[in-house]
Amino acid sequence: MARYVAEIRSKLAPAEAFAYMADFSNARFWDPSVTSSRHENDHPIALGSSFAVVSRFARRDVKLTYAIVEYEPPTRVVLEARPSYVSRDTITVTADGEGSLVRYDAVLAFGAVGRLFDPIMQRIFDRVGAKAKAGLETALNP
Repeated sequence: MARYVAEIRSKLAPAEAFAYMADFSNARFWDPSVTSSRHENDHPIALGSSFAVVSRFARRDVKLTYAIVEYEPPTRVVLEARPSYVSRDTITVTADGEGSLVRYDAVLAFGAVGRLFDPIMQRIFDRVGAKAKAGLETALNP
């Protein structure tokens, strides 16, 4: 299992930061590995909302469908994609002075054979995560 955890202080109020993060179509604005992302439904963001995401990974495009599997506005949202592995992103937002603190906890879990690649995936995930964190710091502090 590869895991990356980041905390970002934001000038945005907690409800505003939560709304931005829960709309995973915004990932293309802050994660440089995401080449496209869009909300697949016309209704408001809620439990069950899904997002078509294309990420550039190892020089190829990987298409993922993330779904909101837990939704507790304005503090917590969990998104999950299940291709041949599980990608689970847990985002929590808490008040922090006049702004908010956003905690992003991303996990990639592979099946039995895939676990052999965990050490390599962790190094890659750390690099990708650091770039995404930098993008989030900019996006959450307009």
